[in-house]
Amino acid sequence: MNRKLHIQEVVTRDGFQIEPIFIPTAEKVKLINALSQTGVRKIEVTSFVSPKAVPQLKDAATVFENIERNEHVTYTALVPNVKGAIRAIEAGADEINLVMSVSESHNIKNVQKTTEQSLHEFKEILKMTKGTNIVVNGSLATSFGCPFEGEIPEQRLFHFLQTYVEELELDSVTFADTTGMAHPRQVENRMKKAVEMYPTLPITVHFHNTRGMGLANVIAAINAGITRFDAALGGLGGCPFAPGATGNICTEDLVHMLDAIGYETAVDVDKLIALSKQLPKLIGKDVPGQVVKAGKITDLHPMDE
Repeated sequence: MNRKLHIQEVVTRDGFQIEPIFIPTAEKVKLINALSQTGVRKIEVTSFVSPKAVPQLKDAATVFENIERNEHVTYTALVPNVKGAIRAIEAGADEINLVMSVSESHNIKNVQKTTEQSLHEFKEILKMTKGTNIVVNGSLATSFGCPFEGEIPEQRLFHFLQTYVEELELDSVTFADTTGMAHPRQVENRMKKAVEMYPTLPITVHFHNTRGMGLANVIAAINAGITRFDAALGGLGGCPFAPGATGNICTEDLVHMLDAIGYETAVDVDKLIALSKQLPKLIGKDVPGQVVKAGKITDLHPMDE
């Protein structure tokens, strides 16, 4: 089993997008610069979406313009359509993350398009990136369940995976549990099949902890051969267009667990914890993460005399 795992940070996109109070652009840039020195392999900086739909990310281009890039980190932007892709390319994104929901209902709710319309736009975007150094990742939102339709049929999920890989020829794919409906047995079964179908394809899983199964799903995915994981500092985030959505799995909790088990992440958990402690002041409320509150399992305390 591969002991080396890749941790990818999404706090300034998926973590911040649901926050109602606008986080100053300079603070976003400062946080990204600090995260770039923690050992994470990729940072999803922002999303180029309509400012009316997601006001928190209206400063996407300015954020990209001002970050200090680490050559060992990939800086990516989530893009739902051609207009967003043009902005991401102009901003100098290393990677474009195309997103479409496997659920027809959620895709209409999330990006106001049918899945067929989304795929058509993706083809146009790929024409724009052809011949460039920009990597294109495809995210399959609601890969495990939809709040409107229930569990996503496996056949439908793998139909779209096949479309992403064989028709669109995307560089990599992310399976996203957008509303935290996945459970470990389902994750392990589906990810084993995905790895068997495309053993050389870089596959990321993106879990939310909506129902408390996020880290358990990580273990299930590892058992299936997955080595790339999205997470958000402090456990922040959630989809603005999904009822009951709560945060992503927490980056420092994830790294702390993987360190304890003996996996190699190359991520400095102490740096993550220090950054997570700054989040409540930044967003005006406590964060869901646990290690930042309880400390690491290696942190010992003196007995009362």
